Amino acid sequence: MPELPKVVGMTTAPDWVCEVLSPSTASRDRGAKMNLYARAGVKHLWLLDPRQQQLEVYRLEAGRWTPCATHTGAVNIQAEPFAAQNMNLGSLFER
Repeated sequence: MPELPKVVGMTTAPDWVCEVLSPSTASRDRGAKMNLYARAGVKHLWLLDPRQQQLEVYRLEAGRWTPCATHTGAVNIQAEPFAAQNMNLGSLFER
């Protein structure tokens, strides 16, 4: 974001959203919220499941989510839109 907004709320969609799934929200995150993000023009979406220690990476193409990758466990990954950065997925699940 080039500058902080002077009003409450956002009018510009973020380039990337990461949803942390839980048993009580996973179906809404995978359904209504994914659809909302697509309509808003969010370009990249991560669905992070701490119980499965899994990351699903999606890219918006022609208004639809395209799965790019699924990573599981304590592995080193490069995931859009941060593909230039190496990350250890397991570090997201450490307590």
